[in-house]
Amino acid sequence: MNNEKLAFRVEISQPDNKYEVTPVFDKVKTLEGNHAGLPYGSSSGSWGDSGSMWTEQYGTPVGADITYYSRYEDLFYHLDINFPEDKIKDFMERAYARWDDLEGETKEYKRLGRGYTAKNDENAYDSFSTLVFGFAPKGMVVVWLNFGNTRIELGRYQAKVITDKAAIAKAKEKYLQMYRISPERFEEARKELAMPDASPEEWDNYRQRYNWRPVVTSENPKFRLFEVLNYTYNGEKESALRPWVMDIPYKERAVPKEMVFFWETGKEKMKNSMHGHFSIGKNE
Repeated sequence: MNNEKLAFRVEISQPDNKYEVTPVFDKVKTLEGNHAGLPYGSSSGSWGDSGSMWTEQYGTPVGADITYYSRYEDLFYHLDINFPEDKIKDFMERAYARWDDLEGETKEYKRLGRGYTAKNDENAYDSFSTLVFGFAPKGMVVVWLNFGNTRIELGRYQAKVITDKAAIAKAKEKYLQMYRISPERFEEARKELAMPDASPEEWDNYRQRYNWRPVVTSENPKFRLFEVLNYTYNGEKESALRPWVMDIPYKERAVPKEMVFFWETGKEKMKNSMHGHFSIGKNE
């Protein structure tokens, strides 16, 4: 069942290091029934990007069953979710552009199926490569699908606080054993890192979408725009390439966090195409 075309990786991310959570029991449900799970260890990185990779899993992810410990809240959560199967099947057929298609007009994505990934440098498109989980306070969990330069939110889900004493005891025992934590250290960390007022509101607000598009212009007659990379506060990212980069369609997008542009101002500068970016600060 370990078909290379069905390989994918899993990331577990967080808004910030102070919001770190640790899986105790984990299972990624697959359409094929393959065994798949989360990386060993705690969440890391930033919202939508853990910054670390893990052993390849195989299959078509259609849900998750995860028990995790939120140390800063001193709570064990259980997340049991099923992804919309039709939506997953649709995305699994897509491969999103990462650079110019030399075999024809570059499209936002083509239906090339699984297996078109960055492993092959000749491919102009990336199929699904990574399932990303984001754990926010109060059991808020967001899931994204990665396709190279494209990351798309699949959905927002809600984990439930475990209140059954026997289930808590079982999860705590596994947590201490798995991560070799003494009961004394568990109590110390629980008190030291407590954030009882932690809220998911900020990351919920990031999910709001507005009808907008990036527009890049220049007074230089030799200006040619090649690509715009758009990173948003909700953890998504998209890549716009030629020909549509000069007239990017309006659509519902989250608030932009950072954009990266690739352009040139003359053919003689083709080998030194310029690269620039700006960041948009959030309102405090």
